Amino acid sequence: MSTLFTKIINGEIPSYKVAEDENYYAFLDINPLAKGHTLVVPKLEKDYIFDLDDKTYSGLFLFAKKVAIAMKKAIPCQKVGVAVIGLDVNHVHVHLVPMNESGDLDFSRKKLSLNAMEFEEIANSISEQL
Repeated sequence: MSTLFTKIINGEIPSYKVAEDENYYAFLDINPLAKGHTLVVPKLEKDYIFDLDDKTYSGLFLFAKKVAIAMKKAIPCQKVGVAVIGLDVNHVHVHLVPMNESGDLDFSRKKLSLNAMEFEEIANSISEQL
């Protein structure tokens, strides 16, 4: 059975795509901690990040780095924080979150509520920086 993220990658569920290549996919989190909060996933379905083979693991972080650099150019922030939690969806995913203080990466915080137009503008602004 396909994971939620595989369905997003395959276009069965819509997403606000930021970047994609043959092995990885980046899209905006629909329950963001901050504007620009992006999820980066391998197209390979694995539940636990340390079960990835070395090539996929290192490729995931190199792809995430490209996305994070583009995010920092597009979204006003001091840094882009990185988190790997992996409890909500059984598919490896890296959170990239624009940050101005350490509390910006607190997942217990209230999430932002954005409309479709805001999501599209944010996704486009990051994509344009790649």
